[in-house]
Amino acid sequence: MPPVTHAVVLIKAERAALRDLGGRLAELDGVGEAYSVTGEWDFVAILRVQRTEDLAAVVAERLAALDGIERTYTMVAFEAFSRHDLEAMFSIGS
Repeated sequence: MPPVTHAVVLIKAERAALRDLGGRLAELDGVGEAYSVTGEWDFVAILRVQRTEDLAAVVAERLAALDGIERTYTMVAFEAFSRHDLEAMFSIGS
């Protein structure tokens, strides 16, 4: 399986979109999870795509097409770590 490119997108929503934007984000191809959050940003979307070039399609086309998004801030991940991956790695041979 080819490596997966991950990105984190912070999303500021228009007030009228707060109620349903999370569900619409989660339905987009390329969005692994969407979270409503507190603070300056309203949502965080975790993107997972097969190729780095696919990020442009997700952010510039799919996210941009959604009504209710005021602005976004995208961060591409160099590496992805999770508790599950680390636990599996350290359990090898035990």
